[in-house]
Amino acid sequence: MVVIERDEELTRLRAELASTMQRFAPTYGVYPTAIDPLHFIRSDSPTDVIHTVHKPGLCVIVQGRKQVQLWDESYTYDPLNYLVVSVTLPLAGQVTEASAELPYFCIRLDIDPAEIAQLIADLSPIGVPGQPPHRGLYLDRIDASLLEAMLRLVRLLDTPADIPALAPLALREIFYRLLKGQQGQRLHEIAIADSQTHRVTRAIEWLNINYAQPLRIDELASYVNLSNSTLHHRFKAVTAMSPLQYQKQLRLQHARRLMMSEGLDVSTAGFKVGYESPSQFSREYSRMFGAPPSRDIAKFRSLG
Repeated sequence: MVVIERDEELTRLRAELASTMQRFAPTYGVYPTAIDPLHFIRSDSPTDVIHTVHKPGLCVIVQGRKQVQLWDESYTYDPLNYLVVSVTLPLAGQVTEASAELPYFCIRLDIDPAEIAQLIADLSPIGVPGQPPHRGLYLDRIDASLLEAMLRLVRLLDTPADIPALAPLALREIFYRLLKGQQGQRLHEIAIADSQTHRVTRAIEWLNINYAQPLRIDELASYVNLSNSTLHHRFKAVTAMSPLQYQKQLRLQHARRLMMSEGLDVSTAGFKVGYESPSQFSREYSRMFGAPPSRDIAKFRSLG
């Protein structure tokens, strides 16, 4: 009986969220809202694979299903499981379940690690167990408490005058519930300044700013105050990639964006993101996106 009542409550909460999102996200796309970190995402059909550099955030699916690829690992989430990206990661995502009758609706809430750190400081000790570093991406089972907090935040869109006073309270509750979840230590790790995971986060930030520069592991390790071997081990534990593999993903994604949105030719785009050899750029691009740059961009433009 308790399980049935809980399922009915989750269904009711999702139905109200879907109704609100129908109004604020009327067609396909990503919609910012009057609450700065809150975005609505809609698709009326399954999508092709979309590559992106995903900032830290919480993704809650209200309807539909999505698959996300991190390097060679695959994660599938749906209305029963939320996704948290705790560090900036290059990902490939694909909506796998959506229709005009039941669109894919996803709520994305950007996470500011500084807010997590402040919350931990205010509530310390919050009771999150210390564990070895884990992936900077994880799935967890959603419950009514988290969904209710999300609904309170979303409802504020209908009363804009209340947003400045009440949105910070709703956001704080959402982050609190993430920290108290079974995987909460993963957010805890990135927010504690002295932790090795936080130092990996600093290395990730450096790579995102300097992806076009030559990568010297000893200099990066010194910058974040880790040994070369510890940086490599911890970095791979968090991102599933070595620093060099991570940089390569960033370079290729940025090059693709430059060719698609700014019209740069293949050689110029490759050079701009740090490749000295056009043939190496084309080879690695084909491996990641499934086609050489010129053919991939031509296909993109034909669809537009």
